[in-house]
Amino acid sequence: MKIMIIEDDQTIREMLSEIIKRWNFEVVGSEKFDDILQDFIQEKPELILLDINLPVYDGFYWCSKIREVSQVPIIFISSRNTSMDMVMAMNMGGDDFIQKPFDTDVLLAKINALLRRSYSYTDTETNVMEHNGVVLNYKEWDLSTGEDTMELTKTEFLILKLLMEKKGAVVSRTKIMRSLWQDESFVDDNTLTVNITRLRKKLATLGKTDFIKTKKGEGYLIQ
Repeated sequence: MKIMIIEDDQTIREMLSEIIKRWNFEVVGSEKFDDILQDFIQEKPELILLDINLPVYDGFYWCSKIREVSQVPIIFISSRNTSMDMVMAMNMGGDDFIQKPFDTDVLLAKINALLRRSYSYTDTETNVMEHNGVVLNYKEWDLSTGEDTMELTKTEFLILKLLMEKKGAVVSRTKIMRSLWQDESFVDDNTLTVNITRLRKKLATLGKTDFIKTKKGEGYLIQ
């Protein structure tokens, strides 16, 4: 699998590249910081490591541009560690966040966990899940109602998949977070709230305004 590193610090970029290559991943970098999207389209990586502080435009900008054309897994890597930065990373479509300086074992665990989550459903015998007119497509990572379709990020997809699998039962916030990130990635209540909000907006766009219900103090429910 190919991993793309978008990091303007050459020392960090080379260190990351060396670490990742030891695990037999193919590594590509981007040094044209004014046209990262073109590099991404050309290289077609399976995962991106993305710094926030970049020349010309920051990582948030490039994450949003990549999300316009792809749902590739994105891990933000940054020395910035405020809650706002982490929430912004998730809002722009990021799947995970790790703070510099980072432990290499933790980084590799995050990469492997996200790759497993992102690409483990392609060979499933049943490629769709349906409930009350909402169809979740495992191969395309999207949801649809009739002829209308909406793309999902990997995190949004996995949240909706879990809730649909447990339809009729309340799923606690803690269970959702543990199921998604398996305690291997950054996650807090804000991150989950952001993803649930994005999911609801996408469902509402497709005419499903009350598909995910909140049970105050308990969690979420699809009936």
